[in-house]
Amino acid sequence: MLASNPAPSDVPVLVAARPRSNLGEFWRQYRRHRGAVVGTAVFALIVLVVIVGPMIYTVEPSATNVRARNQAPSVEHPFGTDNLGRDLLAQNLAGGRVSLAVGVAAMLISIVVGTLIGQLAGYFPRFDGPLMRITDLFLALPILPLLLVIIMLFRDSLRSAFGPQAGIFLLIVFVIGITSWMNTARVVRGEVLAVREREFVTAAEALGSHNNRIMWFHILPNVLSPILVSASLGMASAIITESALSFLGLGFPSDVPTWGRLLFDGKDYLSITPMRVVWPGLFISLTVLSINFMGDGIRDALDPRLRGKR
Repeated sequence: MLASNPAPSDVPVLVAARPRSNLGEFWRQYRRHRGAVVGTAVFALIVLVVIVGPMIYTVEPSATNVRARNQAPSVEHPFGTDNLGRDLLAQNLAGGRVSLAVGVAAMLISIVVGTLIGQLAGYFPRFDGPLMRITDLFLALPILPLLLVIIMLFRDSLRSAFGPQAGIFLLIVFVIGITSWMNTARVVRGEVLAVREREFVTAAEALGSHNNRIMWFHILPNVLSPILVSASLGMASAIITESALSFLGLGFPSDVPTWGRLLFDGKDYLSITPMRVVWPGLFISLTVLSINFMGDGIRDALDPRLRGKR
C-alpha cells in the first residue's frame, strides 16, 4: 500500500521573521528599562501639567490679594498663597514653563557646540590639540562663579536692549549653554575617533566623498547615541543651574516666576508657610530625576553590549 500523504497541518511551515526597524528595536529595548519608562511617564505628566494646566486653572500668577496672604493649601488655593496673596499653584505652573524652556534652549546650545567641536577634533587631527586644550580650559573654570560674574556684567545692558524678561532669558540660556558643552565634546570626539577607522568611512573616502559629507552623513548618525544621552543629562543640568542662579537672586526678575525663583522668594517664610518651598523643590527634583532615568534608558537601548541584560 502506498503511504498516505501527510496532512497539510503536519507539514512544517517556515515563516520568515519580520525585520525590526531601528526605531522599533530602540523602543523594545527602552521599555525594558523600568526606570526609564517611569521617568518618561513622570516627565510627560509634568510637561502636560505645565502646558495644559494654566489653560484649566486660569488664576493669574501675578494677581495679588493681601487679605489672602500666607495661606495654607485649601480648596480655593490648592498650593496656598505667598506673602502678597499670589496663588502658588498658578505660579508653579507658570514657573515650570520658564524653567523647562530654559532647560531645552540651553541644552540645544550645548549639544550643538559640543557636537561641532567634538566632530572637528575627532575627524581632523590638526584641530584635535587646540580644540581639546580649549575644552580643558573651560573644564578648569569654576562655572558657578563665572556665571555669576557674566550675569552681573551683562544683565542690565541686555534688559535695556531686549526687555526685562527676554533679555535675562537670552542671557541665562546663552551663559548656561556656552559653559556646559565640554563633556559632550569629549564624548563625541572619542566616538568619532573610533568610527573614523571603520570600513564604511574608508570606503567613502576612497570613493572621493568630501570631508563634510563624511562627517555629517556617515559619522554623525553613528555617534547619535552618546549625543542623545548628553542631551538628556544636559537638560537636567541646565534646569538645576537656572534654579541655582534664581535661588541666588541673579536669575529672572521677581515678577517672572521660575521654580528656582519661587524657592528664593519662599526661603524667608519657612516658619510661616513651609509648603511654599516644597512645591517648587518637588517639581525640580521630579523633573531632574525623571530626565536622568530617561537618559539611562536611552543609553542602554542604544548600546548593543547592554541589550538583553535586563
